Amino acid sequence: MTAKLFSELGLSAEVLKAIDKLGFEQASPIQAASIPVLLSGRDIVGQSQTGSGKTAAFGIPAIEKADPTQKTVQVLILSPTRELAVQVSEEIHKLALFKKGINALPIYGGQSYERQFWGLKQGAQIVIGTPGRLMDHMRRGTLRLDSIKMVILDEADVMLNMGFRDDIETILKSAPKERQTVFFSATMPKPIRDLIERYSKDPQNVKIEQKAMTVPTVEQVYYEVDSRHKIDLLTRLIDIHDLKLGIIFCNTKRMVDDLVDHLGAQGYMADRLHGDMTQGMRDRVMGKFRKSGLEFLVATDIAARGIDVDDVQVVFNFDLPYDVEDYVHRIGRTGRAGRSGRAVSFVGGRELFQIRNIERYTNVRITRAKIPTASEVEEARGNVFLEKLRATLQAGQFEKQELIISRLLEEGFSSTDIASASLSLLQSSEAAPAKPAAREEAPPMRQSRFGGRDDRGGDRGGDRGFERRGLVSEPIRDADTRRERPMDRPMDRPAPRPAIVPKREAPAIEKSETIIPLPVPAKPVPAKPAIVVATDEVIVAPVKIKPLTSLAKVADAPAPVEAPIAAPAPKPMPPSFAAKTPFAPKMPLPPRREANPAFASKPKVSRATPPEFARLYLSLGEEHQVSKSDIVGAILGETGLPAKSVGAIDIRERHSFVDVANDTANVVISKLNRTQIKGKKVKIKYA
Repeated sequence: MTAKLFSELGLSAEVLKAIDKLGFEQASPIQAASIPVLLSGRDIVGQSQTGSGKTAAFGIPAIEKADPTQKTVQVLILSPTRELAVQVSEEIHKLALFKKGINALPIYGGQSYERQFWGLKQGAQIVIGTPGRLMDHMRRGTLRLDSIKMVILDEADVMLNMGFRDDIETILKSAPKERQTVFFSATMPKPIRDLIERYSKDPQNVKIEQKAMTVPTVEQVYYEVDSRHKIDLLTRLIDIHDLKLGIIFCNTKRMVDDLVDHLGAQGYMADRLHGDMTQGMRDRVMGKFRKSGLEFLVATDIAARGIDVDDVQVVFNFDLPYDVEDYVHRIGRTGRAGRSGRAVSFVGGRELFQIRNIERYTNVRITRAKIPTASEVEEARGNVFLEKLRATLQAGQFEKQELIISRLLEEGFSSTDIASASLSLLQSSEAAPAKPAAREEAPPMRQSRFGGRDDRGGDRGGDRGFERRGLVSEPIRDADTRRERPMDRPMDRPAPRPAIVPKREAPAIEKSETIIPLPVPAKPVPAKPAIVVATDEVIVAPVKIKPLTSLAKVADAPAPVEAPIAAPAPKPMPPSFAAKTPFAPKMPLPPRREANPAFASKPKVSRATPPEFARLYLSLGEEHQVSKSDIVGAILGETGLPAKSVGAIDIRERHSFVDVANDTANVVISKLNRTQIKGKKVKIKYA
């Protein structure tokens, strides 16, 4: 499909301004095909793989169709999980940044009802939610669908697999008949087609087919890493492989600018290439890159299609592309003219599905690589330095320093110590980050979201920066295990000395490290509710009594005796309590709730759990208004397991039993014990 710019899609100036601020230059295939159709008012059925840009494909038309003057819900977006609902909400907030009066509200289980009530009362025009929580608000009357103009089902196949079909149909029936209905799904099984036939009006099918393409012989690997640690991982890989010429691809212009600033601050020779640059600037940057005047070129897809450099060692996909064809174009920049090449992709969260799509359409297995530790980086640097030193010795291209060496030997230093000190000085000089070379028409210094820059080219991002030649690094979190890889060498920082703040001004103490406290006048000790009786030889233990309140009581107090005071007599019990037993409850217990007659009429049939399933006890039952679909939705939504992992469900009056696959029981218990169903906390364990 021919690429289109967002300016060609008939969008408002406010939305185009937000898109430009986000740094996007051209629409993805699903966006270019869907946005004009949705703006025309037609129903649509979009089929595209995960990670292809579907959120903006339906989010932009939703923003354009919402009326900011009406404080009612006009667009309803259904999502299968709370994580996806939050992600869609964040994306719509960014796209509606300059659309004054447009508010988007996520609604999902596990969040406070009060916050959602307040958001609905404020007048959110776009609501993104999970089917179960949306149904709760509809039953409570806090969510009305009278003004709905558009209903969007995102990841419709996933919602059906999670058992939300009844909720989806109820929501679609409650929406006005003249609404616009939008289905987006990666697959189109029969249940999805049935829903489309029943609730859509002459929908237009938009299917993005990605052709399988031949990928050049390039070693392809990916690292699963959180987005906030991508820069640290990038610098580690550059150092451990001693890379000298590479291209780094990003999806947005803003990401290109920030990454170039960060790399330059750490001493790497990097420059940018994106659509905001003039043709003269692009030519100068490409000329420097072809002549190896740059180490790394950071670029977007639209600016990188014409790059033709034979010596590129590596291509980094800092952001995965939306389209498989873009991925093929990217990695085709390396491995040219019979040379070996390497393609490295950084993957986080749901982007793992995009890796699987790339493998499917390119017929090439992309290997998952292990994130290198700081000690491995240091070992690689040492090996590189050793090779340089060995090559210099073998070539004999160095000046003799016999005079200096002989003087040091005469002073009693050994030859090994002299060589070690020389190497240490040489390594420390190489470890100092070089100041990035001045660039023609370079933009002014500005604050980067990854850490600012100063005029010395140093990293101001604190410990987050992984210095190119330094010995300090921060742990990088692995995205799948969420475990920290420990630092191989802790930072040598002296512990801060605690400051001593005296309450009074003390005289200066000269030439002494001992602080002598000054005597502090004794403060009057407040009277305590106790009397201490003393004799010449014995001090009797104090006995707590009621404190004296007047001098008259002190005068009338009995004289002290030498014998120990006996325990005080128990305080007489008030008459109102005299007739009660000591262990009687203070408040009467509430009457036991009568059993639900509808429930009592249902016979409970004992059954045996199949051997491949484990039976779990759930602390919610009929009196909590919990249904089977609620339980299934909670289990599948929290764990991400397939629907076949859940077996029979037996709902009793105050509790329930549910069968789950044996190998998933522990996962279900750990996930559900931290969540809520119908706003009530769940306790789950083996039955």
